[in-house]
Amino acid sequence: MQKSIDSIYTFQFGLVCLSSFLFSASFNMLIPELPAYLTALGGVEYKGLIIALFTLTAGISRPFSGKLTDTVGRIPVMAVGSIVCFLCGFLYPVLTTVAGFLLLRLLHGFSTGFKPTATAAYVADLVPKNRWGEAMGVHGVCFTTGLAIGPAIGSLITDHFSIDILFYCSSLFALLSIVILSNMKETLIQKQKFTLSLLKISKHEIIEFQVIPACVVTFMCYISYGAILTVIGDWGSHLGTSNKGLFFMVFTISSLLIRFVAGKASDQYGRMHILKVSLSLLVFAMLGIGLANTSFHLMAASALYGVATGMLSPTVTAWTIDLSRPEHRGKAMATMYIALEAGIGIGALLAGWLFITDITMIPIVFYSCSGITLIALVYLHYIYKMKPKDF
Repeated sequence: MQKSIDSIYTFQFGLVCLSSFLFSASFNMLIPELPAYLTALGGVEYKGLIIALFTLTAGISRPFSGKLTDTVGRIPVMAVGSIVCFLCGFLYPVLTTVAGFLLLRLLHGFSTGFKPTATAAYVADLVPKNRWGEAMGVHGVCFTTGLAIGPAIGSLITDHFSIDILFYCSSLFALLSIVILSNMKETLIQKQKFTLSLLKISKHEIIEFQVIPACVVTFMCYISYGAILTVIGDWGSHLGTSNKGLFFMVFTISSLLIRFVAGKASDQYGRMHILKVSLSLLVFAMLGIGLANTSFHLMAASALYGVATGMLSPTVTAWTIDLSRPEHRGKAMATMYIALEAGIGIGALLAGWLFITDITMIPIVFYSCSGITLIALVYLHYIYKMKPKDF
């Protein structure tokens, strides 16, 4: 597909951003309510698995989604992710045992294993190389808006209706995402027809070693997000926050405008500069969450966390594309997302292990996340050697 040299804001770019917004809202609206729902089912000791199981299948599916993105096409792979979200929303009210719930979390993880991988490759196809950072920032605004609105809407629906209605609304958002995909044009020129043989993955098709530096940083940074997804609802309630989705709304709103600036700044001033600043802010944000003793302090730390992740996300995505080979763009994004899912999963397990019912352990969770993020900063500043093709 011919790329515009004048603007990234094309009709196709708008469609992929809208689809990502709906997809993000679809699965994120469930997050604040799932710990209490699992507790009601009798599975309080499995809280850490809510996110860990989700990220496990997301990570396992990445090599497949990366290969299919580079062979069958970007849009079919995006569609698979949205379809999984659509189906799972209808199954949660049916499988009402702890085992059934955990099985669905495994299945639901396939959604994020497929759609974001293909979406990042699709955006890179549409946009000139010198504006990848800006494009990832704008797309990230749409995805993150869904992340912010989803949990807030989810809590409102549950409070005024029921958890089952929430699950059905999640399916509706996913369905709308699928409808938008049907109006988008494929950007992969050399497409292959899908065959079962494409699902056979060899060792060299799992990891794109060119992007390992970006994966190291991604892995360590997203451990904190896994911890947040697992325990922030309980921590917020303990500090007096009534709406479990408020933390997500605050940090996401704070990240929206910074994404426009950070993505474009990484194109102009370099990925490394923006990454180092964002990692420094993330260290302090995790300390702030752990030290918070009022709802106001927690929301202030949430805002700082939003600024940090708003700078980090589009920059590390653009850096991954910088390091990758064009013909393996799908595999490169899949590799980065494997690191992301691994970080979230380990963060969720860490948080679930340290905190089951003892609220005093939650600050230790976030102090640990701050230390891990600091290691990522040390790696980037002292260990990683920038290559000529890096910014």
